[in-house]
Amino acid sequence: MKRIRLRHIGIFIVLLKLSLIAIVVIKYLPEAKPEDLTFDQTFLWFVLAGFLAQIVDGALGMAYGVTSNTLLLSTGLSPKVASAAVHTAEVFTTGVSGLSHIKFGNFDKTLFFKLVIPGVISSAIGSYLLGNIIDGDFIKPYIMIYLLVLGIIILKKAFANQINHEKNIKNAPYLALFGAFLDSIGGGGWGPIVTSNLINKGNTPNIVIGTVNTAEFFITYVSAGILIYFAGIQSWQIILGLIVGGIVAAPLGAYFTKKISRKSLMTMVGVLIIITSLYGIIKAFWL
Repeated sequence: MKRIRLRHIGIFIVLLKLSLIAIVVIKYLPEAKPEDLTFDQTFLWFVLAGFLAQIVDGALGMAYGVTSNTLLLSTGLSPKVASAAVHTAEVFTTGVSGLSHIKFGNFDKTLFFKLVIPGVISSAIGSYLLGNIIDGDFIKPYIMIYLLVLGIIILKKAFANQINHEKNIKNAPYLALFGAFLDSIGGGGWGPIVTSNLINKGNTPNIVIGTVNTAEFFITYVSAGILIYFAGIQSWQIILGLIVGGIVAAPLGAYFTKKISRKSLMTMVGVLIIITSLYGIIKAFWL
């Protein structure tokens, strides 16, 4: 791994993104209906949603998947379709975000490999279970509960006391296993679980955020591939909107990592996720 340089990781990211684009264009785009590719107000709203979610994710290393998946589940999509849409969009947004973080120096190669290998394995298992075994409609209310917990965690982190920064990545592989599995099942959670815990251990925030974002590309790539295989590509307007907004925002998020108040953004994200998750839970159990 010492022979692998940052430019090799960057080239690999670009090649994987190009391969996914080729598969989507050749295999799935011909199956899309004309109304699926109508760029109306719905498309523009999801461009905005993708932009805002990626700004937060790029700056904080969390909340893109949680925020997007909570929104999609609230619109009535099944967990399988929602997760497939989020992870497909994330392949493009996390790729650009990862390249941007590498460029700005927010990256640690040792931590990256401790995250990416167990994360990819765990993501594949979780995506397969969601795509082929788990009943999405049955677990939907429980995913909303899971997202509510994540929202509370994010809000709690916003008001946590400052800590001294020293490198401590001993438990990073275990965090990657747990975070990637829940991310593939629930459509979000990689950042809140992995980034928050690594920062709590005392690691430098901007390095953690950049490295976790870069590793996330490979986790979402595997999830998207498996979920697309089982669920296909639906809700083209949503996916394309999230992609366009996220790609535009990704470099800005990486730049703002050192510029924006983390406390303010985390507070807003936590409150948003808590409110939308509570709505989904009430809708599932009482309405």
